[in-house]
Amino acid sequence: MADGLQTVKNWILDRHPERDDIAADLDLIENRLIDSLSFVEFVFLLEQESGTAIRMETLEVESIRTLGAIEQHFFKAPAEVQA
Repeated sequence: MADGLQTVKNWILDRHPERDDIAADLDLIENRLIDSLSFVEFVFLLEQESGTAIRMETLEVESIRTLGAIEQHFFKAPAEVQA
């Protein structure tokens, strides 16, 4: 797991002490691990850790729905995405 993705995962876990871990395919939104109150802070953290500017008007929810999707969209090197 990339360091940035681990930081994102730790951020979520810090807000949900009842959880020990988060599966890569767990729906973060459906399971209320990311809610409307924490969403903007989450996106800001994701921008910082991935080095990717995120435009809210073009952000697709599917790209942040799971840790697997976050890794694929924000933490894979371009060569890895094409493979």
